[in-house]
Amino acid sequence: MYRLLRALLFLLSPERAHHLGLFTLRLLGAWPALCRRLRTRALPTASTDLSVEVAGLRFAHPLALAAGLDKDAEAVDGLFACGFAAVEIGTVTPRPQPGNPRPRLFRLPEHRALINRMGFNNHGAAVAAGHLQARAWHPAPLGVNLGKNKDTPLEQAVEDYVACVDTLAPLGDYVVVNASSPNTPGLRKLQEPEQLTALLRAVKARLERVAPGKPLFLKIAPDLTPEAVDEVVDVALACGLSGLIATNTTVARPFAHPLAQEAGGLSGAPVREPANAVIRRAWRRSGGTLPIIGVGGVFTAQDVYEKLRAGASVVQVYTGFIYEGPGMVRRLVQELDALLASNGFRSVRDAVGADHATLENEDARRPLGV
Repeated sequence: MYRLLRALLFLLSPERAHHLGLFTLRLLGAWPALCRRLRTRALPTASTDLSVEVAGLRFAHPLALAAGLDKDAEAVDGLFACGFAAVEIGTVTPRPQPGNPRPRLFRLPEHRALINRMGFNNHGAAVAAGHLQARAWHPAPLGVNLGKNKDTPLEQAVEDYVACVDTLAPLGDYVVVNASSPNTPGLRKLQEPEQLTALLRAVKARLERVAPGKPLFLKIAPDLTPEAVDEVVDVALACGLSGLIATNTTVARPFAHPLAQEAGGLSGAPVREPANAVIRRAWRRSGGTLPIIGVGGVFTAQDVYEKLRAGASVVQVYTGFIYEGPGMVRRLVQELDALLASNGFRSVRDAVGADHATLENEDARRPLGV
């Protein structure tokens, strides 16, 4: 069914199709009883324990929606009806901004990928807050992903993030600092240790004032060197963050394609392995003490499973959802359940970081000097 619908949607420009899909989800959200029924159908009975707890938040299963699809919190209930264990809205900036000039979103179906340079297009924190305040149904955790306005100088970025915390943090279940989008000039410089420390400490302090105890995550890029990942993990631990979201889109172009020269962040299947590498590195650096939400290139249950084994406790989707459609959640949850059982795991939690235990066992068995 969705294959036919996708074929029709793909006749439209990517951004027009996006708006149409979001409009449909928003309409669905106007029917609370239907949303509840659809969500129940999307959450099948499992033979393994698929529930996860991260930073005090309970997830019914590990598959969640990444930020970027619903920037203004317009269609949250419709997205929850699809069965997601969590929904993350944004990225939201303090003031409205139109984003970058169009065209700014490109499909690469041959590579199951997208390139976007949207540029944090959103209606501002106050509008998103109004949408969240109007919601009455809260079936699962909701994240709010925060950024800075394009015209805010980098040295004043902290003020933008703090302003968003004031407006949105009390309305979400967790907060995300997005310092890794490639589409806001200079933003990724905030991932450098000194600037990152100042930013996170300021956001953390304000968060403790307006929403005490609320989890705070940092979203990082897949383009960081291994050493830079180590530095980010060290800063996150020192600042008392609840975890990392790994990763955002990449500026790399690991293939030849007529659209490859388009500026922006690449998402989808080509980001799978770079994201997994960052997850593995972050897990090892923290010794498994810093929770990770993995994202990048998730289309199948095997993709979810690989991220879990690499060290992610929750796995987000975005591009895969666009290509696979609303039935994706139920299908992946069912297939993940079977995959875990076939590999001898009784719960998702047992699979998290399993690759590292395997490596440690191999190291212990290896003769000295080899």
